[in-house]
Amino acid sequence: MSSTGKRILLIEDEIGLVVTLTDRLSSEGYTIQHAGDGIKGEQFATERHFDIILLDVMLPKKNGFDIVRDLRKNGISTPVLMLTARGQLNEKVVGLKLGADDYLTKPFEMLELLARIESLLRRPTSVAVPASELTSYSFGLFTIDFRKMEITRKGKPIDLSAREFQLLRFFIEHRGTVLSREVILNEVWGYDAMPTTRTIDTHITWLRQKLEKNPKFPQYILTIHGFGYKFIG
Repeated sequence: MSSTGKRILLIEDEIGLVVTLTDRLSSEGYTIQHAGDGIKGEQFATERHFDIILLDVMLPKKNGFDIVRDLRKNGISTPVLMLTARGQLNEKVVGLKLGADDYLTKPFEMLELLARIESLLRRPTSVAVPASELTSYSFGLFTIDFRKMEITRKGKPIDLSAREFQLLRFFIEHRGTVLSREVILNEVWGYDAMPTTRTIDTHITWLRQKLEKNPKFPQYILTIHGFGYKFIG
């Protein structure tokens, strides 16, 4: 598999290792984004698009186990390869049970790391259960009844237009996935429709006003700059 254009998030606080990995992975054609603590790393993983995450276990502010647990809880399905100086089997099991895809103990050979990365990138991306197969879905304080096309907040109905409901349903069907405006336009409005991508931005603004506690700092419908949008819920 070609590494050209593949984006790696490296969440690691050991500067020497960061330099070594960044140099080698960049030379292999990967684009590297680095975070030196757990909180910043989780923020990057949530708000930006990556093809794989290299995640250290022992990190300042938030450890790797808590990060992978919370990413999976929030629907982030990006493959995670955990890195640790520890070799105990029980910690490997913990990481995998929390949602990590693979595990590599320090010190490791660069060729083995590259092979693990390539293997993870070849895996098919997990697909969320389509909303059409669900009767209901809940996130935050909201519950959606797909059969009745209704959404409530703490039991009180929220007024969504048919298009807003379609848009929200599409986000839920692809939760955790970065969706371009073009994909949203084609799938929600249809290939024969004539709206512009600006129409999508307007509808998302309306959705945020109805669903987000603070629409200017959304927690469910995120803007992925340079890519599109991602639903976390």
